[in-house]
Amino acid sequence: MGLRKDIWRTGILEAPLATLIETPDWSQIPCHFLPDMPRAFQFRADPFGVWHEDRLHIFLEIYDYRDRIGAIELFVYDRAYTLLRNEVVLREPWHLSYPQVIQAEGTYWMLPEAHRSGTQTLYRAERFPDRWVPEATIDLGGEIAVDATLHFQDGLWWLIYTPVEAAKKAPSRLHVAYASTLHGPWTRHRQNPIRIDPSSARAGGTPVMIDGRLMLPVQDCSHTYGGAIRPLWFDELTKERITTRTGAALPIASTYAPYDEGMHTLSAVGAVTLFDIKRTELSPHGLVIEAGREVRKLRRRLGLS
Repeated sequence: MGLRKDIWRTGILEAPLATLIETPDWSQIPCHFLPDMPRAFQFRADPFGVWHEDRLHIFLEIYDYRDRIGAIELFVYDRAYTLLRNEVVLREPWHLSYPQVIQAEGTYWMLPEAHRSGTQTLYRAERFPDRWVPEATIDLGGEIAVDATLHFQDGLWWLIYTPVEAAKKAPSRLHVAYASTLHGPWTRHRQNPIRIDPSSARAGGTPVMIDGRLMLPVQDCSHTYGGAIRPLWFDELTKERITTRTGAALPIASTYAPYDEGMHTLSAVGAVTLFDIKRTELSPHGLVIEAGREVRKLRRRLGLS
């Protein structure tokens, strides 16, 4: 049970992702932070978004250290960044996070991180934005993906991910699979792992095309989990060959203090970008929360609650 806890904060930056990549100081970029959590040792992180009917729909992880089971929460804003709607839209018995949402085949899809379920499930919006149903299982030949990220290019769907065993030890291997449709079948790239590097081998946001090249935000976990975001450039992305190179870690504005100890998601939504940044909570209260959680787990196993 750790004394130190990462607490994340999520915001909306009024600049496209391509601009942020080239901007050394974000302090002058207008930023709108989502509401603070009501209790200590809770956070919101991993934001992804889409514009729908002139409204910004943000999907993200909501997490409480008391139960350690993340769910997917929705925020809806108008163009003036007035909050119109907020609710949890997807909850499972296992932890959910990193809810990438895409539009394809005439509907919306969500691929949340859910490795504790033992698989990766693609959800379809039965009613956007608040009703999501399991549609397909992404079969990677026995591999379970962490922070799997979809991208469509050259007539193929590409899935960029870290295998769960690499993520548990150190997020140091990046893999790729491809398919002609979202429903598969999926083929793991023969060049896997395409990167072996803790500073750039775990996806951290939406892939975007910039000046004709694919750029994927990736997490720099070389010193700590979610320490920074780097741009990972794909110079080649074909069935036969993948070549990549990474850029420098992106800055965290000093004006964001005390949330200046890390960043691990950067998501493009047209003219705005979603991001999360963290501070570290160092308090004996964290140990009390952990102890309470363990007691509740024991009571459930003994049939006392």
